[in-house]
Amino acid sequence: MSNELIPVNIVIADRTYRIRTNPSDEEVVRKTVKLINDKIIEFKTNFAGKDMQDYIAMVIIWYATQNTNIDNSSVVLEQITETLQKLENQIDKAIG
Repeated sequence: MSNELIPVNIVIADRTYRIRTNPSDEEVVRKTVKLINDKIIEFKTNFAGKDMQDYIAMVIIWYATQNTNIDNSSVVLEQITETLQKLENQIDKAIG
């Protein structure tokens, strides 16, 4: 497997960017770019903004919040798992 980066042209908010990425990451990059552009359109449709920078800022805030929610979900899942483990241990002691 080659570790060479490949050039990929992406368009965000009608601006073209040339980036380099691992071939295995290209699909994820393209899906992310599509999501970003879809959200820009959604925010343009639903909210008033002065210019494209306003909509891009809204998308950045939305995206960062999504990642924070995922991180929080992991912490909650970890806490639930820990609590269930403690309950299982207490049941085992009571039975045994």
